[in-house]
Amino acid sequence: MTRKVEKTLEEWAKTLTATQLKVARGKGTEAPFSGKFNAHTEDGTYVCVCCGEPLFESEHKFDAGCGWPSFYKPASETVIDEEVDTTLGMHRTEVMCDACGAHLGHVFPDGPPEKTGLRYCINSASLDFKERK
Repeated sequence: MTRKVEKTLEEWAKTLTATQLKVARGKGTEAPFSGKFNAHTEDGTYVCVCCGEPLFESEHKFDAGCGWPSFYKPASETVIDEEVDTTLGMHRTEVMCDACGAHLGHVFPDGPPEKTGLRYCINSASLDFKERK
């Protein structure tokens, strides 16, 4: 993993909202069913709110009923970085933007079995959206 974007927390704070900063740079989690992209169905690409890296395509999004945007695969194999997360007494896999290290959410092995079997459970606060024209 080689980060393309390196900034201090103070520099991120100048371009992100308080919620985006807490989630993307502070590894926080937004409340379920509160994020603007949970029920979002537009056609396009979900990008990193911090650096604009394309992360997920709308055609890979599905309703997992968990309260966060869910995808069965990233836009490419190189845009996501994974790390073991044992916080809160759990054992799970954290996913981050490979370009800037932003915390996106977690990946679980309970996604659509006819696709990849994975569920990338992502915070809306870590995403922006570019509509496909």
